[in-house]
Amino acid sequence: MALKTIMNSQELKLMKTEVTRFMMAYKFALDEVNTKIDILKQEFQYIHEYNPIEHVESRLKSFESILEKISRKNYELSLPSIKENIRDIAGIRITCSFISDIYQISEMLQNQKDIQTLTVKDYIHSPKPNGYQSLHLVLQVPVFMSDREEHVCIEVQIRTIAMDFWASLEHKIFYKYNRAVPEKLLLELKDAAVTAAQLDQKMERLHKEMNKLKASANEEESSIEWFIENERLSVPLGLLASLPNL
Repeated sequence: MALKTIMNSQELKLMKTEVTRFMMAYKFALDEVNTKIDILKQEFQYIHEYNPIEHVESRLKSFESILEKISRKNYELSLPSIKENIRDIAGIRITCSFISDIYQISEMLQNQKDIQTLTVKDYIHSPKPNGYQSLHLVLQVPVFMSDREEHVCIEVQIRTIAMDFWASLEHKIFYKYNRAVPEKLLLELKDAAVTAAQLDQKMERLHKEMNKLKASANEEESSIEWFIENERLSVPLGLLASLPNL
């Protein structure tokens, strides 16, 4: 009886270690992608003097939540099964300023050499029936552990401020309501999504028009302004012309 208890204790310890390593791989994958996003954000700020990313949020499902989903979906209860079937254990949400920013950020992430794109779901061109809009990517990221290389899936959602506002309030309105929602409320919700989409389109047009005006104004100026570490530096065009390789 004592031997059996010791064996069970050892098995439990081994299981805990494997689960911990499993979850750590997803945490490290989140750290890697967040670092990539931060690099892109800083590059835009310093080189292009424009930041398309408003804010970034990341989350890691609890193991209890993962087990609940495995049970609900009737998948095999094993770590390989979880890794194969649950693609949203690690998630990142990027909120952008404009619709065009969404696709630009998406393209730059997918072009990273060590990232593999598994799925792309465009709910902007094809919104969900309730009006939900966002761009969903499932990316596979390599994580180098002490004794192994893991390839971990991360779900990335990219949306505008208006899309995020609508989705956040929709979640709060219907959170933990397990009954059928009245048709009238569903129609009003979808109408609100259409209004948010129209706002996005209008702001996109204004953004493009302002960019044209700025480009036209820059052509008429005799100097160029650079921003280095948030400090403005005005450089005369004559000086730039005298520099080599420019």
